[in-house]
Amino acid sequence: MTLRGRVHKFGANIDTDVIIPAHYLNMYTPEELAPHCLEGVDPEFAGRVELGDMILAETNFGCGSSREHAPLAIRGAGVGCVVAKSFARIFYRNAINLGLPILECPEAVDGSDPGDELVVELESGVIRNLTKETRFQAKPYPEFMLELLAAGGLVEYTKRRLAATKRS
Repeated sequence: MTLRGRVHKFGANIDTDVIIPAHYLNMYTPEELAPHCLEGVDPEFAGRVELGDMILAETNFGCGSSREHAPLAIRGAGVGCVVAKSFARIFYRNAINLGLPILECPEAVDGSDPGDELVVELESGVIRNLTKETRFQAKPYPEFMLELLAAGGLVEYTKRRLAATKRS
């Protein structure tokens, strides 16, 4: 799975309350949440992000409450991948379970600027900055996680597996 997009850069400790403020938690679909994505830290983000763009962030991205709304809002806004120096553990699990690719790669965060164009290859963990002609290495995803992400998350992955079992 290869992803390509422009960089939108954020600092450390971006918590779920700024990713999707609490007063939007009565919404449940990515489409409803998308216009409010990251408005707690950058009110113009949802209007600026384009399909496939990447979020790069410092440490502890997704800290705070364990709301699944945060990765749903990011995915709904069209973000192709989040690369950070580190993620809050519960956000990491929620993102994967909801089909949002995320990678930890401090070098890519430090070596990229807003507007740079990146290509991310999830199978190999390679992150290429096309703007600066640099290459970074993140830990690649194992095969089963690539399947989960390709399916759009854990629920869709499970539905496909169950359907395949019924056909057998």
